[in-house]
Amino acid sequence: MTSSQDVLMLDISYYETFTKRIDTSWGSIFCNENQPKYYDANHAHIINECVHPQSVIDEVISYYQSKKIIPRFYIYNLEIQQNLISELKTRNFRYEEFISPVQLWNNRVTEIDKNNRVTIEKVTEENYQEALNIEGSIKEFGGKETIEKVYEEQFNHRSFTHYLLRYDGIACSTACIFEDGIQARMESVATIEEFRGKGLIGEVIQFIQKEVVNRGIKKLWVFPINESVEKVYQKYGFQTVDKMKNGHAFLGGKSIKEVRG
Repeated sequence: MTSSQDVLMLDISYYETFTKRIDTSWGSIFCNENQPKYYDANHAHIINECVHPQSVIDEVISYYQSKKIIPRFYIYNLEIQQNLISELKTRNFRYEEFISPVQLWNNRVTEIDKNNRVTIEKVTEENYQEALNIEGSIKEFGGKETIEKVYEEQFNHRSFTHYLLRYDGIACSTACIFEDGIQARMESVATIEEFRGKGLIGEVIQFIQKEVVNRGIKKLWVFPINESVEKVYQKYGFQTVDKMKNGHAFLGGKSIKEVRG
């Protein structure tokens, strides 16, 4: 299995923790009617070449509109999807493309100077609200309304473990591990604005790396949302192994770029 295939399969497993997957002859439909505004929970997922774009688009529009959800597509392997993309534009879908860095940890735990002002703990029912407040304040995550339901589903799912970092006892950073067999991805790394610049991300990353080693996980992935985040992770042993060019087509609402600000 190639690294790209590893990543796409891990992506699908990640989506399935908070949304329903329906396999079709051309790809998959993901839907969670309880989270109609959460893009990752509601989209048609197309990896292989779309041979009959008109009928596929008709099917997707009909499915989502029957549930009062905006139709949208996540499209991969763009070089073989030009007929689909052209047809989507003809059908008044807005379209955007992303260069998505894919990074794989080198399995060496990062050495950092121990900061006695920092403690890291697992998120439990007792500190749940503190962790949620941090992630809900990060605009790149989509805001509190979007995050609240997603966080609850992840918290209750066996594949996720959430962590909370405190600085002088104050809750200020979060991160989580999504585990799928011998693979995992580090997600939801966030620090509230007034505590940035204190090196807390290094504390979080090192902690996650040790957790991964202890669990016997062989591959730890991260998917930085931009180049500056990519460079940060490179400092902590994550090597960029791919830059995937993906597409997002949507019939209404905000683009992902607009949501991320």
